[in-house]
Amino acid sequence: MNVDHSITAYIESLIQKRDCTIEEMELYAQENNVPIMELIGIECMLQILRISSPKRILEIGTAIGYSAIRMAKALPYTKIVTIERDEERYKKALQYISETGTSSQIEVIYGDALEVEETVKEKGEFDVLFIDAAKGQYRRFFETYEKYLSQSGMILTDNVLFKGLVAEDHIENKRIRSLVTKIKSYNEWLMAHPNYVTTIIPVGDGIAISKKRGE
Repeated sequence: MNVDHSITAYIESLIQKRDCTIEEMELYAQENNVPIMELIGIECMLQILRISSPKRILEIGTAIGYSAIRMAKALPYTKIVTIERDEERYKKALQYISETGTSSQIEVIYGDALEVEETVKEKGEFDVLFIDAAKGQYRRFFETYEKYLSQSGMILTDNVLFKGLVAEDHIENKRIRSLVTKIKSYNEWLMAHPNYVTTIIPVGDGIAISKKRGE
């Protein structure tokens, strides 16, 4: 996002150091082009989760387990089910989960999120759905799994501002332009959803918070 770099740097300077394994994961992600949440973005999300105190979280897009582990560390009584389709990242996530001692809280399902619904629905009701996977499939992820949310459930979606490109009118790269169009379409659909009230927070790469309206 096009956020003032000095402000970003200032906020990041105030964030407490993470433990060695977490910082190792951040470095690994940077060196191997693994998409993980930006530091300010995940700190914001973790605070939202601390306030809401969910018992069970479903994450779409484990990658190397960074977000799941950060959530487990921040919420020691919360169970997290997370889905990853890339075998190398799945194995790396299992390694880091073991190293951080969060295996009792985190269950990783290997497979495509659009193909493992039958497995997921056996895991029970969830208080939070966190979507952070293939951006072009956000609406399908939402529609597939929102039915497994508790009555007061909440959906968090990362990368909804996509480096600020959703606000740009002219994007030359055809692939990026197509992806941005899909994200903008998702955001518009989300904001107008009759069953959820949504706010987009411009931190990190943009986080959408969608809360059930209730009966």
